Amino acid sequence: MSEHRSRKDAVRNRAAVLAAADALFARRENAEDVTMAEVAAAAGVGKGTIFRAFGDRAGLLRALYEARLEPLGAAVGTGPPPLGPDAPPAERVPALLDALLRFKLDNRALALALEDGDTSPYRTEHYARWHDLLRTLLERIPLAADSGFTAHVLLAAVRADLVEYLAGPGGTDREELRARLAELVGTVLTPAPPDRGPGSGSGPGPAGG
Repeated sequence: MSEHRSRKDAVRNRAAVLAAADALFARRENAEDVTMAEVAAAAGVGKGTIFRAFGDRAGLLRALYEARLEPLGAAVGTGPPPLGPDAPPAERVPALLDALLRFKLDNRALALALEDGDTSPYRTEHYARWHDLLRTLLERIPLAADSGFTAHVLLAAVRADLVEYLAGPGGTDREELRARLAELVGTVLTPAPPDRGPGSGSGPGPAGG
């Protein structure tokens, strides 16, 4: 078999595995219920093909997660406001976090399985990308807090385990969660009033005789 044919087969097999995994994960509430054997059978390949293409189960989860993130990444990279790069930072930050929350809600099982894996979610490439983008935007908004720390705090509000806890059975509905997140982000982005020092308030001063 030629090297060109081998590469074409590898690309086709990878696409087939991702499509099969995507369909299986979409049908299961718990991503742990999906086995590599099921994915291989649905894709029409051997298990070895999956491990050669993705390394392990975590690698497959990451690849599927990134594939589902592509439309959002494109909107952020080249799309129109409020997600795209031409939006003012104070409008783009809330839009980004709302988009991430909606993505986590739409992909709860996959996001939870990925963030609950052996690797800390804070050390993943996609987390680093979102954090760097938020930090850069926050640096352009007058805030009292450190922009890097604030970016971590805001991203914590859309962690998969928190979203799963809040949106689980009997929990908060989607639009209420979005409204609460928007309120939180608005509070964080509101510039703190200047510190005028002790005794500079408008209230009554010390009693005098």
